[in-house]
Amino acid sequence: MARSKSTDRKEEIIEAGLEVFAQHGYYNTTTALIAEKAGISQPYIFRFFSTKEELFIAALDRAFERILRAFKSVESDPDQLVVNMVQAYEELSVLHPNEIALQVIGFAVTEEAIRNCTKEGLSRLRSYVLDRFKTAGIENAESEVTTFIARGILCNISYFLELPELFHPQPAQH
Repeated sequence: MARSKSTDRKEEIIEAGLEVFAQHGYYNTTTALIAEKAGISQPYIFRFFSTKEELFIAALDRAFERILRAFKSVESDPDQLVVNMVQAYEELSVLHPNEIALQVIGFAVTEEAIRNCTKEGLSRLRSYVLDRFKTAGIENAESEVTTFIARGILCNISYFLELPELFHPQPAQH
């Protein structure tokens, strides 16, 4: 079934929002910047999203959904599950780097609706990964999923700050 032109426009606005929010942050992004990126007029955005906050939430939710889809696509033996899920995330990060930035930005925004979206997104990821770890028979699954998520967040911060040594320590120089 073909998608409607309206659905396509909404998707284009979300994708433009992902890119512009990732580049400028939440507070410095205007709907005018997003409209320019999407090649539409600023008022047209408000046909789909009543506020900038609503558009940010749609973009952030999109980011969490892509991550979840990447994890769900992993087919693996139990002993390689963690490695393959990390690889899936790394591949996603290359294809959709704005999702990483948007997560980090989402951590710092204090508006309640955005905080709730961030919490719900992380909770969905945690719940899915925990179920996969338990199904795979990974020992101490609760602890392992905490480590997995924590390393993912540290990876995101490292990428966002362009500080690779935060995640991949550099060898000591003598």
